[in-house]
Amino acid sequence: MRETLQGLLESFGYPVRLQGSFATAEAYPDSFFTIWNNETTDWDHYDNDTIGYIWDFTVCFFSVSPSNVITTTRSAIALLKANGWIIDGLGYDAASDEPTHTGRAFDCTFIEHPVEEEEPTDPDDPTDPDDPTPGNDDQTDDTI
Repeated sequence: MRETLQGLLESFGYPVRLQGSFATAEAYPDSFFTIWNNETTDWDHYDNDTIGYIWDFTVCFFSVSPSNVITTTRSAIALLKANGWIIDGLGYDAASDEPTHTGRAFDCTFIEHPVEEEEPTDPDDPTDPDDPTPGNDDQTDDTI
């Protein structure tokens, strides 16, 4: 799920880094995102097995342009919501280690659950209404 989130954020054209991954002497880009997976919990259980997960991330956007921080954060929230992410509100201020950058953050959640698949029909099942085999009592023969 981290790769999915990263891919969506990269569509803005800014680097996306894991929160805290800049080296001490590494210069910050003018604008960039950071992400952090706060936790991943089970969504539900069936038959003593996990069926799906709830992914919780914090997304931060930092920039030398305070107005870019606001507009890009709001655009990122809109994009993630359009792709099934759950986000409450418009975020909050995020502290920057560099005095040249301001930041904004928001928490986002994605519920990953399996898609219900139709069970395949058995081609030898005599009660299958879609089976055109003669002698299938559930099939109506309109050719007589």
